[in-house]
Amino acid sequence: MNAEMPIGTHLETSETAYLRAPKLNRHTFWCGQSGSGKTYALGVVLEQVLLHTHLPLVILDPNSDFVHLDSPQDSASEEAAAQLASRDVRILRPSSPGDRHLQVRFVDMDIRSRAAVLQLDPVLDAEEYNAMLRVGAEYTFGDDRGLATWLENHEDPLLRRLALRLQNLGVLEWDMWAWGGRDATDVINELPDATVVDLGGFDSAAQLQASALAVLDRLWAQRHERTGRLVVIDEAHNLAAPDAGTPLARALTERIVQIAAEGRKYGIWLLLSTQRPSKLHPNVISQCDNLALMKMSSTRDLDELGQIFGFAPSELLERSPRFTQGQALFAGGFASEPQLVQMGERLTREGGSDVPIGLR
Repeated sequence: MNAEMPIGTHLETSETAYLRAPKLNRHTFWCGQSGSGKTYALGVVLEQVLLHTHLPLVILDPNSDFVHLDSPQDSASEEAAAQLASRDVRILRPSSPGDRHLQVRFVDMDIRSRAAVLQLDPVLDAEEYNAMLRVGAEYTFGDDRGLATWLENHEDPLLRRLALRLQNLGVLEWDMWAWGGRDATDVINELPDATVVDLGGFDSAAQLQASALAVLDRLWAQRHERTGRLVVIDEAHNLAAPDAGTPLARALTERIVQIAAEGRKYGIWLLLSTQRPSKLHPNVISQCDNLALMKMSSTRDLDELGQIFGFAPSELLERSPRFTQGQALFAGGFASEPQLVQMGERLTREGGSDVPIGLR
């Protein structure tokens, strides 16, 4: 394999179009309105990353779109199917049994993230928030279930109030806690070729956000190990909105903004996919050096992208509203030059799908 990954054909010449794998060590912004083929096209690129690199993928997947990344299609060539089948792809889902069950450890989350799970505001809930900060220094048993018991029996009434809050919010009943056992970050740390964290199977946004935050907290805590990873966040506006309304949503957004600002030097590289730039926190987009743009009809959004990504020629950006499904503009370090591309075919099965309309 070589450094250039085939992703489709050039619109103008029908010659093979490539992306430069070594330049994925920059943050990437992937954008396209609903129906543009954004998720399908992203799958094409992720498959090529699996084929051409040793770069571990961590995919936060809110819509269960990549849960079959381990399953080659019948239409894939024998060579590609064999290569993909040999890759170590772990699919972690809330509904899966055993080692494939998506679960995280509450006690391994950043202490401020734990406070956010408990919906504690540092100003409005100042005393309890401060008590939660003290838990990080005092509790050393390393087990989620033990933490609940420890809080219930503590002599400090503020800590007992935290136990009551855990119970009242139903946090302990979430089927996502590892209770001190093996969790998603243990899987990620084994450095499989790809770990798909299926966030689409949770009953509430809070569970989705807490699981994503636990994974990102652990990656950030281990940043000094400088293990290169590509962290893919599909539908990123669900995880890093500019107007996050709850403590948990704000904590998740703040962590992603922090990784966008500082993660590159530690080998934590983001690929953020969303429908519109205005839906994603601006401090995340501004840190991206690669752009993949599919159909975008909003003139306002295109103007904003032109200002942020000055390396993307305006005459190519202006063609975006006329793109058909599966067509994209690639610009930045991972493209040898700005290029318009018709994306190729997927090699693995798609996950999520549209809800069909029944016909009479």
